[in-house]
Amino acid sequence: MTEQMNKQTTIGSLGRCNLLYWFAVFLLAGLFSCGGADGVTPRPPGYFRIDLPSKEYVRYEGECPYRFVYPAYSVVEPGHGSRPEPCWIDINYKQFKARLYLSYKPVNRNLDSLLEQSRHMAVQHQVKANAMRESPVINDSASVYGLIYEFGGNTASSLQFYLTDSTRHFMRGALYFYARPNADSLAPVYEFLKEDIFKMIETFEWKE
Repeated sequence: MTEQMNKQTTIGSLGRCNLLYWFAVFLLAGLFSCGGADGVTPRPPGYFRIDLPSKEYVRYEGECPYRFVYPAYSVVEPGHGSRPEPCWIDINYKQFKARLYLSYKPVNRNLDSLLEQSRHMAVQHQVKANAMRESPVINDSASVYGLIYEFGGNTASSLQFYLTDSTRHFMRGALYFYARPNADSLAPVYEFLKEDIFKMIETFEWKE
């Protein structure tokens, strides 16, 4: 009888040990599956889906000595700024809270100064940029030459450029977003507008 009771006690002890063992296993599995003791699972940042319009272009023909095509979903407005000059215009992308500033200057023995000023304004953005890419513009048939600056990282301006015929005309452009600089969230819109700006540069012509 005593031997039988000892066996029952041993079996009961083993049963309790097994029960505690499996309880500990399930507890640890639950903690790890929840991402930690607080039950919070880190998630990558998400961004709102942006509906992009279909590509459609119209030609700009103003009273100034240049012409180009621009997207139909944007609006051409008189130049903004503290001291806008004649033939300064903006392309306002209202849907995307972005604006392309276009500043025209006649060349009068001051091309070197205009080039240096454009370069200086582009380099200022290198402070917050993690990269700056330069792409030349060469269109012999339209006498349009220039340079495109693209900036990587969280900068106020993602793209700038200048165009000139080297003798009479000079145009500088700068794209700005009126939102907190965030390269990741703005990337789809930037790539979309970049295509339009390159189209504008490709079709850019001097009238005289």
